[in-house]
Amino acid sequence: MSKTQLRGAVIGYGFISSKGHIPAYLERAKSKGDVKIVAIVDTCEARREVAKKALPEARVYATADELYAAEQGNLDFVDISTPPCDHAKLAHQALDLGLHVLCEKPLTATLDEAKALLEHATRVKRVLFPCHNYKHAPVVKKIREVIASGKIGKVRSLTLSTYRNTHAKGVTEWNTHWRRQFQYSGGGIAMDHGSHSFYLTFDWLGAYPTAVTAKMTNLEPQKYDTEDNFSCVLTFPNGLAHAHLTWTAGVRKVTYTVQGDQGAIRVEDDDIEIAVMKKTDGPDVAQGAVAWDFERSTISWNWMDASHVTWFDSLFTQFATAIEQGEWVGKEAKEAYRCIEIISQSYASAKNECRELKLSGI
Repeated sequence: MSKTQLRGAVIGYGFISSKGHIPAYLERAKSKGDVKIVAIVDTCEARREVAKKALPEARVYATADELYAAEQGNLDFVDISTPPCDHAKLAHQALDLGLHVLCEKPLTATLDEAKALLEHATRVKRVLFPCHNYKHAPVVKKIREVIASGKIGKVRSLTLSTYRNTHAKGVTEWNTHWRRQFQYSGGGIAMDHGSHSFYLTFDWLGAYPTAVTAKMTNLEPQKYDTEDNFSCVLTFPNGLAHAHLTWTAGVRKVTYTVQGDQGAIRVEDDDIEIAVMKKTDGPDVAQGAVAWDFERSTISWNWMDASHVTWFDSLFTQFATAIEQGEWVGKEAKEAYRCIEIISQSYASAKNECRELKLSGI
């Protein structure tokens, strides 16, 4: 990767940028020196004051328009960390000014917006890159390594369950519950967290889904207008993936299972178990013809920390490499589009008696 220092601005100084992105940028600036955040944007005056204290050398603006007018020629990229309702507009503005775009998930709130954004980035030859940060978690890297080794054979099915006892809360100075308000979020837990589950299924099954069926509920319709529980089944050419997401669980927990034809992987929080099939002398499966060797270990991957600050450096390296190599709309951006298509079709399926709907991809 080039030693050139990338100059960036962060748009939106809420929880994820203040606790995740900014600390990671500051640490990277010290350790590698290849990035510098020169400006921050937030529409909330109280958050601007917090930003000034955290980054005294950065210039702070109330709007993106002010940023773009004042910093033209002084930026290489923007990091968009606002609610999804503003992602498309802010990204288009940045691309128009010749800036690369790193954007929190979901890339956009609608499929039409995603399509237009990918086309725009391709046209102006600037990198469009989503924050698909779960790919950079240590346990996910371990799963990828085991699958690639062939230990468990061909992957046939997946389950990905994410349990949360509440929706992710925003900063207290602005709008703590924006994720439960459609006008800001574009949807509930499927919109907020679905991308993480979906792009992992692409990786682990080594393919893209062709159809989805989904069901969801909102247990507090008197307070919120987005779903808090979501389940779907994705059909792949080579298997099935089941995803379950909830904001109403009694515990915060993550469980993943990866079933291969020669073994399996099970992850529960920091614990990982790898089962590898072995043949024995039994007459059939019920009488011991097959047994398994189990490898159990613990991988600390900080899944309880919602900022995921420790995963960001690896993600930013990918972004910087894409800039260096001119990969304007690469695999990550195209998978972001697919994630939004799954979310959109899942909403349609849930409204239509959970009917299975086709996915066309990009």
